[in-house]
Amino acid sequence: QGQLVESGGGLVQPGGSLRLSCAASGFTFSTNSMTWVRQAPGKGPEWVSSINYRGETTYAEPVKGRFTISRVNDKNTLYLQMNSLKPEDTALYYCSRGSKDYALRSPGDWGQGTQVTVSS
Repeated sequence: QGQLVESGGGLVQPGGSLRLSCAASGFTFSTNSMTWVRQAPGKGPEWVSSINYRGETTYAEPVKGRFTISRVNDKNTLYLQMNSLKPEDTALYYCSRGSKDYALRSPGDWGQGTQVTVSS
């Protein structure tokens, strides 16, 4: 019923920046919490950040001060601005509807993901 499409990933050098987007459709975006999750090869999923319907945000400790989650409800779009990127940020980045806990337990609800590679 719903669809999430991530975009904006790419190859960037350490210290660089990327802005990820997640286009949502098929559900009432404005009333849902939204979450970013990432997964590196051979690792389990890692929660990155969430934003609730009021715009209140939470971040995983490794990305605090470097990443900013935001949403534009009239565009049904979620964003993740990533600054000061590090090699350990390399992963496939997914967006999901719902809270941190819901997103981590429901990988079937994620989008297709967008690859972020941070390397010299």
